Formats: sequence, structure tokens, C-alpha cells
Amino acid sequence: MVVSIIIAAFSFALLLYWFRYSCILMLRNSSPEPRAVDSQFSCHQVKQLLRGDTQLDGLERALERDYRLATYLIEHAAGLDLHSIEDRLLVLDYRVMQWYYRITRSAAPGRARRALAEMADVVGVLAGRLDERAGSRSEA
Repeated sequence: MVVSIIIAAFSFALLLYWFRYSCILMLRNSSPEPRAVDSQFSCHQVKQLLRGDTQLDGLERALERDYRLATYLIEHAAGLDLHSIEDRLLVLDYRVMQWYYRITRSAAPGRARRALAEMADVVGVLAGRLDERAGSRSEA
């Protein structure tokens, strides 16, 4: 019984490690340059404002608006849905970082800023994929 619990806990820890490592790699490998659709989103402005002493709750609300807009556009536009495992992992990563931000915003503001920065990266990647998919469909 004890061995089963240890194996389950170790497996869960490895799953969490794989998830975080995969998300970090996907965000690092995405292209950092702003695209045309990014001007409609505030994720790049949020990343710049995070370097200063800005109120974090306002930035979180701006990212949530951008996230909802990007996922709505991707889900409701023909042929732009989030079917790849990478897109689904990024959406899950956004939700995990949102939860992490809400836990750490008063106790550890530095960690909350890093969570917001990762949320901004996820929104930027989703907006970029929206732009890529819309561009490839218009060329066809």
C-alpha cells in the first residue's frame, strides 16, 4: 500500500515536471517578434509594464480580456480551432498560471509578476497562432 502511494506521488511529480518543461519550451521556441494581430492585444504592453511598479490586478484583467478574445476567435472562426496538443497545453498553462498568480499576488509579488509574464507569453503565442492560421487560410 505504501509503495503504491509512493509510486503514484512520484508519477504525479514527473507529470507536473513534464508539463512545466513542455510549456516553457513551447514559449521559448515561439517567435518573439510582434505580429499584425498583436496590435489588437495588450500582451506586449503588459510585459513592458511588468518591469515597473504597476498595479498587477489591472494587468491581470487586461490579460484575461486578451485571453478570452483570442480563444473566442480561435474557437469560433472556421478552421482555427485549438486541436493540437501544444495549443491545449498552452491553454492549460495559462489557467495554471492564473491560479498561481491569484495565490501569490499578495504573499509573493515577484512570483506573481513572473506568473503574469508567462500568461502574457501564452496570450502572445495564441495571438500569433491566430495570425498564422488566418494568414495561411487567406493565402489558400
